[in-house]
Amino acid sequence: MMDNEMIINILVGGPREELPENFWKSSFSEDHWIGADKGAVDLVKHHQSLLFAVGDFDSSSEEEIELVKENVPELITFKPEKDYTDTELSVKLAIDKYHPKKITIYGATGGRIDHLLANIMFVLKPEFRFYADKIKIIDRRNIINFFLPGKYTINKEENFDYLAFIPLEKIKNLNLYDEKYKLNNANYTYPIALASNEFVGDKASFSFESGLLCVIQSKD
Repeated sequence: MMDNEMIINILVGGPREELPENFWKSSFSEDHWIGADKGAVDLVKHHQSLLFAVGDFDSSSEEEIELVKENVPELITFKPEKDYTDTELSVKLAIDKYHPKKITIYGATGGRIDHLLANIMFVLKPEFRFYADKIKIIDRRNIINFFLPGKYTINKEENFDYLAFIPLEKIKNLNLYDEKYKLNNANYTYPIALASNEFVGDKASFSFESGLLCVIQSKD
């Protein structure tokens, strides 16, 4: 089944204190959810229905795995020694099964730095890159989006005052039009974090001609 208007949310196994405030109090029962490993366990424990659960479940007990089996229509398991992370498996299966309009990932930050980097840099893989602009990562203090070449205007999220522009690849002619710190046709041949920029108003506009750009709205 494919639904180009579907928005899929994925919960993975990162530290729960990094989830957005009031995450579990939000009314998301009608949303489409996928649970990755420990994320599936936590969603089931909070009585959230899932499209499917996926992962190696190496951090879950036998009782938790049984709980997921009893409450999820499809459980897709892999051995811990695999080519994809649980996050990547969740995203890949979401794309293959549903081709959703948007994929939002929670629980992907905090904890181990290698996990954080893997959860950001996986969009560089060829099997994900074409879908990068439909993938978003959200935690308590950050909203991470990915952009393919073009011209964009983004809206400022409430209380998220800061902006970072992070070329993940070679970037050509990056323009920041109305941010606090502007750029005019800047070129970067290597990944770099252009951190601590700021919104001036309620919107920010930018453009670039080649590469893959990560844009982060953040707050203290």
